[in-house]
Amino acid sequence: MGAVDRRGPSRGAARDGRYLGAAVRIDQIEAEPRLAEAVLRDCASLTPEIDMKWDALQPGPGEWRTGPADGLVAFARQHGLAVRGHTLLWDQSTPAWVRARLERDPGDWSLVADYFKTVLGRYGAFVDEWDVVNEPIDTGVRDNLRATVFRKAYGPDYVARALHEARAHAPHARLVVNDYGFDYDNPVENARRAAFLRLLEDLKARGAPLDGVGVQAHLDLGKGPLKRELLAPFFSRIADLGLGIAITELDVKEHDLRGDVAERDRRVADHVQAYLDIALEQASVTGVTTWGLSDRHSWLQKQPVRPTASPAGLNRGLPYDGALTPKPVYWTIQQAMLDAKASPMLTNR
Repeated sequence: MGAVDRRGPSRGAARDGRYLGAAVRIDQIEAEPRLAEAVLRDCASLTPEIDMKWDALQPGPGEWRTGPADGLVAFARQHGLAVRGHTLLWDQSTPAWVRARLERDPGDWSLVADYFKTVLGRYGAFVDEWDVVNEPIDTGVRDNLRATVFRKAYGPDYVARALHEARAHAPHARLVVNDYGFDYDNPVENARRAAFLRLLEDLKARGAPLDGVGVQAHLDLGKGPLKRELLAPFFSRIADLGLGIAITELDVKEHDLRGDVAERDRRVADHVQAYLDIALEQASVTGVTTWGLSDRHSWLQKQPVRPTASPAGLNRGLPYDGALTPKPVYWTIQQAMLDAKASPMLTNR
């Protein structure tokens, strides 16, 4: 691979206070000027939605497709924004050729080592924080680790090993484990919180270079209320381990798209308000990233959405509707960050 252009200053995460960010795609930013304007107005940090995942970067052995990731990094640097590295290891983004090779030769760590060396060598100067392992836990299974291709190939130590490998190539970056399903009072998520905390405690006890965690916060109106008595101790336990906490993939799934739009928007905003009231009380929470900015680009839509689609027909769980008009949840997020003495969205541009 060629080198990324290293010219120009980068301030991004150097801003005082907590940051606000969004998961984005450079092709959408380049195609839609209004989306680009929203990104520049509202974001201090960008997460590549798909373009830094393994199958996107290296679809074949020796085959590198870095154009989109390079473009996003260049865009961020041009405008002084931070970039979160998402993600080095994730079972669902593992290329088919890597899976096949690990099935033939389980235990061959050179695949991971070579990949980390190349990717961290290319982007490490521009990325302050990496999701090193994404979604490693499960419940009701051995070691509370999901039966991923990496767990099968390398055993239960693969998470710690990946963190050590990342540290070798990115000595100054914050290294993070990112996961979901911690938000509600039900048997599955209660067990997931406990399993995640056990993983973090084990990693810290073994001296793994873990600096923080990503809490995805894919909220769901169909799962009932958020309970402070469950979430606040969860955040506190993580902080007590000396770990930073990033809210990495915030959005809201509606359970009924048929109601009045104003009422739907109120429910979404109230739910996000309840979540941020709890999360932002914890000083170790470093920032909030929404998983997209516009409902039209949300992964929660059942199919690709045309620009002319009715905004009312979409899941309305992100700051902007499908027409890129800010919704009540936009202002809720802004105000929550301000109330927490955090950096506001960049409305002073």
